[in-house]
Amino acid sequence: MPQNKILSTICFYAGFASIIGSILIWAFAKGDTPATLAHAERFGVFVGLWAPTFFILSSKFSTPSQDPITQVSHQA
Repeated sequence: MPQNKILSTICFYAGFASIIGSILIWAFAKGDTPATLAHAERFGVFVGLWAPTFFILSSKFSTPSQDPITQVSHQA
């Protein structure tokens, strides 16, 4: 179980890093043409979309398995 706690913590912080990274990419995007700026903004949004995935993984790693087969083997 300690490894799941470590993975949960890593995913939790990765979610916040994704949000911060997205803001930084969007704020500091440089480009000479409108197409280059649009690409940088889309990339910032793309990175920001990782955050929910990391938070969901963090939640899944922090909760015990609800698998019926695992529960039966622990009860025996």
